[in-house]
Amino acid sequence: MIIRRIALLAIACVFSLSAQCFGENACCAPSSCCQGDEAAFVTLTDAVPDAILEIRYFSTYNFVGTRIDGYLEPTALLTREAAEALRAVSDDVKAMGYRLKIYDAYRPQCAVDNFVRWSKDIPDTLMKQYFYPDLDKSVLFEQEYIMARSGHTRGSTVDLTLFDMTTEKEVDMGGTFDWFGEESHPDFCGNPETGEYTGGTSPAGRTITAEQFANRMILRRAMLRHGFKPLSSEWWHFTLVNEPFADTYFSFPVHQLKK
Repeated sequence: MIIRRIALLAIACVFSLSAQCFGENACCAPSSCCQGDEAAFVTLTDAVPDAILEIRYFSTYNFVGTRIDGYLEPTALLTREAAEALRAVSDDVKAMGYRLKIYDAYRPQCAVDNFVRWSKDIPDTLMKQYFYPDLDKSVLFEQEYIMARSGHTRGSTVDLTLFDMTTEKEVDMGGTFDWFGEESHPDFCGNPETGEYTGGTSPAGRTITAEQFANRMILRRAMLRHGFKPLSSEWWHFTLVNEPFADTYFSFPVHQLKK
């Protein structure tokens, strides 16, 4: 009888884990079934308590227009190594009168899959006017605005901006997070290596001011000083140079982790 009860309990546990892994908001690989993956991660605000969170993919204000798969709570996760480096960035910019504002960090693979499905649904252009007014949606995957893999899924990449503690507003970067276009490139209207503003306009006739370019450089230089590397197409995107899981793409959902 005892053996039978143990067997029934084991079966119940299997079904419970299966429900976690394959439910409506599932992001777990069947092989891992949600176990162990989170151990190397921390909740970002535990490591960087001064950070402000605006997790766009938990909200509907993003280029898809709906909450994205795998974002169970409006929080941000990073590997311990990336979080420690970001804490140093936070201390750095705080001395200059800024705080870090986080849009996204670790991103589960099912969220990336959600983006890919959306990119193939060409008629769905709900948020076009806000994020890609100059582009036909059919080119987003081809031009790599949407990809089947993301560095975010490895856990050491963060999307962020600066928040001015004096004005109590976001610093003006001359463009919004997740804007699809060359206006988001770090070298738009300037040389990010030298910090020189050169001006100019995009094919759509858009530009940014010298002050907006300089603001982007404040963020960029702070991130590079503390071990992050930039992305050539997004001023807000940075990855830890010595990321601990350079070849691993995680699948557990975004939720508040226990300390």
